[in-house]
Amino acid sequence: MTTPKPGFLQRLQSKWQLKSLTQVLLVLLVFACTGTTILLIKNPLLAFFGIERGGDQGLRNTIAYLLLVLPLYQIMLLVYGFIFGQFRFFWEKEKQLVQRIGKLFTRKKS
Repeated sequence: MTTPKPGFLQRLQSKWQLKSLTQVLLVLLVFACTGTTILLIKNPLLAFFGIERGGDQGLRNTIAYLLLVLPLYQIMLLVYGFIFGQFRFFWEKEKQLVQRIGKLFTRKKS
């Protein structure tokens, strides 16, 4: 008899080193709420800064999106993480992200 493979939630629990399946569900809820919030406010935010969808300003719009929406997404992750009691998890992930980005801009000594 073979051991059954762990389910999706158990794999996430192991990967994220979380204590319970409830915590996994809360983390997934934070991601869902953050994504929904960004989806709802993205277009009004870009319109406020005069950024139009489509048009001939594709590169400018993409850069503006990256500079405005992506940082806002990271902030919203922390806000919803706090609301749902998962701030510590998301704060650790944010620190890892900043370290990875920092490595892109630091020169390696030979």
